[in-house]
Amino acid sequence: MKQYHDLMHHILENGTKKADRTGTGTISVFGHQMRFDLSKGFPLVTTKKCHLKSIIHELLWFLQGDTNTKYLKENGVSIWDAWADSNGDLGPIYGKQWRSWEAADGTVVDQIKTAVERLKSNPDCRRNIVTAWNPGELDKMALAPCHCFFQFYTVELTIEERLALVSENFSVHYHSCVSLSCNCDKEITDLLDKANAPSRKLCCQLYQRSTDVLLGLPFNIASYALLTMMIAQVTNMVPGEFIHTSGDTHLYSNHMEQVNEQLSRELRELPVMEINKNVTSIFDFKYEDFTLTGYDPHPAISAPVAV
Repeated sequence: MKQYHDLMHHILENGTKKADRTGTGTISVFGHQMRFDLSKGFPLVTTKKCHLKSIIHELLWFLQGDTNTKYLKENGVSIWDAWADSNGDLGPIYGKQWRSWEAADGTVVDQIKTAVERLKSNPDCRRNIVTAWNPGELDKMALAPCHCFFQFYTVELTIEERLALVSENFSVHYHSCVSLSCNCDKEITDLLDKANAPSRKLCCQLYQRSTDVLLGLPFNIASYALLTMMIAQVTNMVPGEFIHTSGDTHLYSNHMEQVNEQLSRELRELPVMEINKNVTSIFDFKYEDFTLTGYDPHPAISAPVAV
């Protein structure tokens, strides 16, 4: 996660002091991009411990279309409590927009379902976008979407890349594939297809209009990296890149002590995220379907949330 540390250094060295909605004050830069190759480890910050339980449960909550904190609180997640009303309601935030966007004619659009179906039927479509930014409902939301919309993009795997997957995941077919190594590409491709070997990798780019770099960004990166892995699995692809693009990218003025503490720590190896391979629907994932191994972070760093 060197990119994350580089971003904090960049803001400290080049940022502009700005006022903000919360009255806290920030140091901010505008426009920044980071790319994470998901084949090289799960992009979870190691210079402080991140609460993975909150990240996973929040993502599952979004995917169920839920906008009430009841599920989160039942699972020990409090990250949305500061914005919820007395009944735990947050208005038509992410989950509602992702799963039940109301069109002008009254029809309801399930953007996640549509995205999965389109990736299966038309993986090169340039319209594979999910958006939470609904101008007609912003005033009803407890918090306007910070991570506004994301787009999927697929890349065809080479025969060599597919064969590597066969040798790793489809050993029953491997020797047959090797025996075809001197034959035509079509024969190898046909056998790979028969083995149901993935033929594409899935990439995802997120646009985040407002990024709290110390507290929010580590969650956002991990959440959308995990979503990319989940979507890849249910569409029979392999995870490619997660790209994080940010608009107003800031450090809050009351986070400087914590920022300096984190920057003083040495980076550690990225962990590996394993997902239950038996899950075939994006809506069927449970918390128990995710296993993180090799996560050895520095201690957690506490900081106040700007509400």
